[in-house]
Amino acid sequence: MKVIFAGTPEFAATALAALHGAGFTIPLVLTQPDRPAGRGMQLHPSPVKQFALQHQIPVAQPVSLRLDGKFPEAAAQAHALLRDTPHDVMVVAAYGLILPTTVLQIPRMGCINIHASLLPRWRGAAPIHRAIEAGDAETGITIMQMDEGLDTGAMLLTEHESISPQDTTAALHDRLAHMGGRMIVEALRSLEQGKLQATPQPAEGITYAAKISKDEAALDFQLPASVLLRRIRAFNPFPGAVVHAADVALKIWDAQLSEAQGKPGQVLAIDQSGITVACGEASLVLTQLQKPGGKRLAANLFLQGFALDVGQQLIGKA
Repeated sequence: MKVIFAGTPEFAATALAALHGAGFTIPLVLTQPDRPAGRGMQLHPSPVKQFALQHQIPVAQPVSLRLDGKFPEAAAQAHALLRDTPHDVMVVAAYGLILPTTVLQIPRMGCINIHASLLPRWRGAAPIHRAIEAGDAETGITIMQMDEGLDTGAMLLTEHESISPQDTTAALHDRLAHMGGRMIVEALRSLEQGKLQATPQPAEGITYAAKISKDEAALDFQLPASVLLRRIRAFNPFPGAVVHAADVALKIWDAQLSEAQGKPGQVLAIDQSGITVACGEASLVLTQLQKPGGKRLAANLFLQGFALDVGQQLIGKA
């Protein structure tokens, strides 16, 4: 079976590696254009592009696939490339570009998506983050037959994964990425044998996982500590939860719950367990912090290079 692959971040690269390792022929990879990153803002290839180049797989990086969009010529060239590249199916994982109907209709076996949630819950761009933020007890992977809707296609395979109270997006992402890689190999082997069955998504339980914004990083201490703790873990590694001590923005990477009560945002205690800050309900004990230009540090080490005082007021926004 010949598989065109479309994806961009590490989640997708894990799936591409699984397909390559399973022996599927991959005549073409689509990924987003190189993006500036780092202090020098130099262009960096995506993880998917890096894997493809390392394994001599041809790569295309169209800026758009929509013939009616801002870049119709680029889209038309991409369409022609897809039509001219012999393949049976396209696998899509966190690609980041919309696939219009004209693209979905090119592969003879259609386009199959690896989605990091139990559809129809958390359709959209940030299903892992939103599941943790919402306090979900479980999530999973859905292998889905793509259609023109936003993650609305029929389900081909699903598998569940528990979310522990300690899970961050980083940790859960890695487990789901490997699960997705294993499942897409299973799905394509079943497809080859004509054994892959499609099931329409339920009409109930639909939720949408909006893209994560940096504006969400600021912690509002008026909220319950349990809500803020979920956000800290959901926003690890991006964008990181932020509080301000005076005019300095501090990133909070881990915390624990405390029953201590006080004025929201006020530092109630500083000890070996961390920095206790009052919230709208209960408190957070901040256990891992980072100052601008610094490293992530346990609270006791962080305090050796940054002074905080009991009674000091922390705020979400400067």
